Amino acid sequence: MSKPIFVTGIGTGVGKTIVAAILVEKLKADYWKPVQAGDLDQSDTITVKSLVSNSISHFHPEAYRLTQPYSPHKAAALDGIEIDPDKIILPQTSNQLIIEGAGGLMVPLNSNFLMIDLIKKLDAEVALVSRNYLGSINHTLLSIDALNARGIALRALIFNGNNDSFSEELIERYTKETPVLRIPEIENFKKDEILSAANHIEL
Repeated sequence: MSKPIFVTGIGTGVGKTIVAAILVEKLKADYWKPVQAGDLDQSDTITVKSLVSNSISHFHPEAYRLTQPYSPHKAAALDGIEIDPDKIILPQTSNQLIIEGAGGLMVPLNSNFLMIDLIKKLDAEVALVSRNYLGSINHTLLSIDALNARGIALRALIFNGNNDSFSEELIERYTKETPVLRIPEIENFKKDEILSAANHIEL
């Protein structure tokens, strides 16, 4: 069975949830968000489910649902708990699984366990979401180096939003053989836009 694909980003607000929805639609995959921090009434799981058209994908419950919109280690502390990585267990499925992280690779789940450690623990490949802004080259290349240093496979690099050929061409040379996908800016978060984007990418 294929390894899970873990959707992470070069930072917060780069479009991981939209990209996750597109990948779920493209692969008719299952979806899992291990840790949700804040906005439980409109969680990322709820959002992705609302954007996916196919009837095959299954949406697995979060391992941790935290009430405060902060980094997981802070949100957990404010809720009076500590995240235990051993309690974050891959859901049972025979389908391809898309996992969505929180923030970037170095986001702490507790005082000594980072998001990138969770990716390694789950033996997942990574779909890294990048977005063009001042500083994004640095953030993207640092993220790639962090994955390489831990022996985590980069399944795809995904540019989300407006193009910048100067940034993208440099980053693409750095990633060498990694597939590079480009997703246009999606503003309305509608099913038809997700389906259209899914139909236009190769993974």
